[in-house]
Amino acid sequence: MKAYTYFLLLLACEPSLAFSPQAPQRDVSRTALFSTPGMGERVMENLNLQPPMSPAAGGLAAPGMPSAPERVNQGPMNGNTSWDMATPVLIQGNSLRTWSFDQNVKRVQLLMRTGGRPMHSNVELWHGPDNTPQKIGLYVEDGNERPMNAVIELPKGPNSVAVFNTGNLEFPLSAGVQPGSEEPMDISVLKTARTIQGGALHTYPFDATVQSVQILLRTEGRPLNARIELLQGPNNNKQVMEVYTEDGYDRPFYVVIATPGSGNVIRLLNTAPLEFPLTASVEPLEVATTFDAMSDGRTFNDINIY
Repeated sequence: MKAYTYFLLLLACEPSLAFSPQAPQRDVSRTALFSTPGMGERVMENLNLQPPMSPAAGGLAAPGMPSAPERVNQGPMNGNTSWDMATPVLIQGNSLRTWSFDQNVKRVQLLMRTGGRPMHSNVELWHGPDNTPQKIGLYVEDGNERPMNAVIELPKGPNSVAVFNTGNLEFPLSAGVQPGSEEPMDISVLKTARTIQGGALHTYPFDATVQSVQILLRTEGRPLNARIELLQGPNNNKQVMEVYTEDGYDRPFYVVIATPGSGNVIRLLNTAPLEFPLTASVEPLEVATTFDAMSDGRTFNDINIY
């Protein structure tokens, strides 16, 4: 009895020794309240927490977030390979849209994409009545994952660019054509160039780290006819382009193709006769430096193996 009384007196004198249950610590950033739109910022403000820094802000990427791919090569358009369209135009299926430019515009930049659906379109350069010096036929399996980024040269006089959505009414696309840089293409930044004879085929495989590829096709003044295919797997075409240019010297064709995932191969075919060779430069433009960038932030546990 005396021992019990002594123990009670000891607890009364030393409250710090008393047992005090504590709630387990929780990561509020992973709760349902935090993930609710508009509520995460309020919770962080009340708890005086700092948001995770992004690579764009100069900080480290948050866990699970992919880092931006690194550009390993400089394009001939002074790095302008993706463009923020100020006024994109929605083109419904079986519809035509044209953009006209005066003689002061020497080149334009073309961007086309969809909301994830297939993209079928024809792009034409009009120079005077019944004169089409350049044509591009395009098919893309997913217009959001692989948008169309290209440069069209306008060396002589006023020109018009026509984009015709050849898909069904259920497959609209967004397109934008805007004036590009006044400086000419600097093709010296492209390290490799290969001559492809008429009727010849050449392939360029790329590993999973390559996120985008730049392609430049040109001739010495002869017509240019080529077929560009992006394959991912045996005969699995993700993107196909049929290119015609009246003069491959005055109007070279430059395009950037997105290559997400692994097993990407660029297949280039010179569809012209043997007397019309072309010079092709196919090089990586952006390369991922981490696994997160290659897998879009997924981990090995998130990838299902069948």
